[in-house]
Amino acid sequence: MPSAVRFGVNYTPSEGWFHHWLDFDLDSVRADLDSIAALGVDHVRVFPLWPYFQPNRSLIRPRAVEQLVQLVDAAAERGLDVNVDALQGHLSSFDFLPAWTRTWHRRNLFTDPDVLDGQAAYLRTLAAALDDRPNFLGMTLGNEVNQFSAGPHPDPDRATEDEIDRWLTRMLAACEEGAAGKLHLHAEYDATWYQDDQPFTPAQAARLGTVTAVHSWVFNGTAQRHGRTSVPAEHHAAYLVELSKAWADDPHRPVWLQEVGAPAPLVPPEHAAAFTEATVANALDCPDLWGITWWCSHDVSRDLADFPELEYGLGLLTNDRKPKDTARVLARAASGPTPVPAPRTTALVVPADPGVRSVCAPGGPVYDAFFRLVADGARPTTVLDTRATDADHLAARGITEVVTSDQVLPTPQGGTRT
Repeated sequence: MPSAVRFGVNYTPSEGWFHHWLDFDLDSVRADLDSIAALGVDHVRVFPLWPYFQPNRSLIRPRAVEQLVQLVDAAAERGLDVNVDALQGHLSSFDFLPAWTRTWHRRNLFTDPDVLDGQAAYLRTLAAALDDRPNFLGMTLGNEVNQFSAGPHPDPDRATEDEIDRWLTRMLAACEEGAAGKLHLHAEYDATWYQDDQPFTPAQAARLGTVTAVHSWVFNGTAQRHGRTSVPAEHHAAYLVELSKAWADDPHRPVWLQEVGAPAPLVPPEHAAAFTEATVANALDCPDLWGITWWCSHDVSRDLADFPELEYGLGLLTNDRKPKDTARVLARAASGPTPVPAPRTTALVVPADPGVRSVCAPGGPVYDAFFRLVADGARPTTVLDTRATDADHLAARGITEVVTSDQVLPTPQGGTRT
């Protein structure tokens, strides 16, 4: 029988990239979805571009919403469920923000009352338009919107942790108002887990929304430090899945590996299939994994200018819809079966204080200790320092051993701390 884990792709249109919304061609979309469905995956994540859909704060274009519904219906015809990201936001190095939030109308994306009203109306409208579609999974607030809230963004919309907490709560509520009971969530890039001054925190990621989402990219220093075939590179996605569990209140909260890919040149094209196979296999060894959604479906056309070089080749399928070796790897995994992984009984302690979360980042002691344990044959997870002696919490997660990074990592003299 097929795996209980969901397999899907982030849909990048083969014609026009996400600018296809400007010249929406349903036949082209159907052809793309045919090539995706042929892989045997069960869902896609799709990306309306916010300024195209809501060019004015009080104008959510009915024709754009209608085209989104047509895309979702076309996916249903091919047996594909759909998650919809709304506040794009940021995609493949480009920012897409409506003019009513920038320059002469510069207003903070996370705190300005008028902007919040507009965002909530937009999310509610898209969710309501799709509420009666049986293949509509739910909404993701936006793609990695945390990158707007702090450096290294060149013009960040600064906000406090409390302000982000209120923003997330209100926006998720707007999705629920539009489509009650669906899988609504938020998703950030890994600065949420690694960057000390990020106002989007691990606790928010692991407690707000229906599931926790993680985005895994080894160009964050992992592949540069350790190489593409290293334990950290091949287990980075699994690490983020297990790291997220430290902050979850529900001991079996589902985690969605919502973005993961094989970025060149750190993962050369001829090695992308092996990297994909290892990444998927290691992620599947994580209990409570909701799904794996690969980035991305189709290559970016070379006719489009100014993308970072790696973006042109990230697709499972070429720009003319031909499957690559990576597509065949994902197709094999999607055809399952996949055994249910046993609990991870060894937990590495991580600090609950988000102001020191960089210890979990590449080069940090928690990061290094986790992969030392993996290299030694363990299957580690993580636990907050504030819960490390909570017997009920540990038992609920199946944890029988708690260790600290000091106990795992070598001493300066070359031994191992015990």
